[in-house]
Amino acid sequence: MERFYKIKLNIYCIFMDWESAISDFVTYLRLEKSLSDNSIEAYRHDVMKLYQYLIATDQSEITPEKITIEHLHEFLYWINHDENEKINERSQARIISGIKNFFAYLQLDDIINIDPTDLLQAPKIPKKLPVYLSIEEIDKLINAVDVTKDEGHRNRAIIETLYSCGLRVSELVNLRIHNLHFKEGFIRIVGKGDKERLVPISDKAIREINNYMQWRCHLTIPEGEQDYLFLNRRGKHMTRNMVFLIIKDVAARVGLSKNISPHTFRHSFATHMVNAGADLRSVQEMLGHESILTTEIYTHLDKQHLHDTIMLYHPRR
Repeated sequence: MERFYKIKLNIYCIFMDWESAISDFVTYLRLEKSLSDNSIEAYRHDVMKLYQYLIATDQSEITPEKITIEHLHEFLYWINHDENEKINERSQARIISGIKNFFAYLQLDDIINIDPTDLLQAPKIPKKLPVYLSIEEIDKLINAVDVTKDEGHRNRAIIETLYSCGLRVSELVNLRIHNLHFKEGFIRIVGKGDKERLVPISDKAIREINNYMQWRCHLTIPEGEQDYLFLNRRGKHMTRNMVFLIIKDVAARVGLSKNISPHTFRHSFATHMVNAGADLRSVQEMLGHESILTTEIYTHLDKQHLHDTIMLYHPRR
C-alpha cells in the first residue's frame, strides 16, 4: 500500500506542471472565491511572471511544489534588476500578493505541505492620499453641465449619482433600472466579485435621474440594453471611458486644477461622510469594501484636513 502511494504521488507530480497548476488556481478563484474576471486575470498574470522567470533562467524543470524561498528571492531580484522586467514597488507588492495566494491555494489543496511564501515580505508602499473634492467644487461641476444639450440631464445625473452613492464607475455604467428602489430610498449595486449591496440614494440624485429619464424615453434602445440606466445617444449603455471623458470635459469647463476622474467622486463621498462623523463600518458597507482597513484611508484624509487647517490659520504655523 505504501509503495502504491509513492507511485501514485510520483505520477501526480509529473502532471503538476505550471500550466495545469495555474489553470486549477484560476478555477478555484472563479468557483470558490467568486472573484471578478479582472481580479482573476491579475492573479494569473502574477503567477505567470514567476513561471516566465524560471523559463528565462533555464529552471523550467522546477515545478510549483519544488519552489523554495530562495527561488522567490531570486525571482524578485530578477524583476528588479532586469531592464526588460524592472517594475516599481507597487507592482512588485501586487505580484507578491498574487504569488502568495497561489501557494496558499496549493497548500489548501494539499499539493504542498509548506508554503514557501510564509517569509516573503512585500515592499512597504507609502500610502498615497486620494484626491477629493469639496462640496462647493462638486456643486460647481454639477451646475456647469449644460442642460440645454440633449445629454445634459444625463451627465448631471451621472455626476450626482457617483457622488451621492459613492459608486465605482463600473458599478455606475452597469446600474440597472430594476435595481432602483426610489420609494425606499435605496439602489441595489452589483460590485466586485458580483457581490450585492444596498446603497442609500439622495433625493437630489433621484430628481436628477428622473429629469434624465424624460430624455431617455425618447431614445431608440436596442434589444438587451433596455434595463441599463445610463445610455448614450444610440441607446446603448455607457462605457467607463465615456464617463471619464464627461468628467474631464466638465472639469475643464470650470477650470478645475485638480486632476480628477469618476473615482474622485467616490473618494469625495467617503471623505465627506467620515468628516461629518459617519460610523466607519457604515461607510465600509456603503462603499462595498471587503476590509475596513481599506476604508480607514479616509480617517487619514480627515487628519490631513485638520493639519491643513492648522497650517493655514494657526499663528504658530
